[in-house]
Amino acid sequence: MLRERTDVQVRAGGEADLKALTELYNHYVRETAITFDIATFTPEQRLPWLRSHPKDGPHRLLVARALTNADEHPENQTQNEGVLLGYATSSALRPKAAYETSVEVSVYCAPEAGGLGIGTLLYEHLFRALADEDVHRAYAGITQPNEASTKLHARFGFRQIGTYTEVGRKFGRYWDIEWYEKRLSGTQLRPEGPPGPGA
Repeated sequence: MLRERTDVQVRAGGEADLKALTELYNHYVRETAITFDIATFTPEQRLPWLRSHPKDGPHRLLVARALTNADEHPENQTQNEGVLLGYATSSALRPKAAYETSVEVSVYCAPEAGGLGIGTLLYEHLFRALADEDVHRAYAGITQPNEASTKLHARFGFRQIGTYTEVGRKFGRYWDIEWYEKRLSGTQLRPEGPPGPGA
């Protein structure tokens, strides 16, 4: 049982984390409406998602692992690292090129890691990494109700900008998504394309 946020390693996620990442995500698929996926995944099915988050650039995958004794959790050990406590991502907001300076962010914490500040720790690292990238805005969609996620995003300066009402159906009911936006300072306007009138 995890009691405190000590000996936690945050680093870029890799293929060695894929099994644990898939198991954690599948928990949220099965048990919650936090994600609108309704069918669980195999690690092989999640591999393209993992590979879409390289170790640098605007689209990141960070994992938080508790460093534990290998004999306590041998099934969860990855290169002498302990159980997965959570992960955070910054992903493409939309596929069209003009959206490239915006990202959608999300964080998933292991159920046993609740209240340890893992989400905060992951976002601290994620936004520090994004500070040097050409990213102008971060967006987060939060299925309602989710008080913990709403408070986490408010702590990092997100503000609510709108609601998609009854946008998804899961577990036999409709769910709202509230959208939140955070200003980032990594983007400078650059002249592109044909000059405007009077240029």
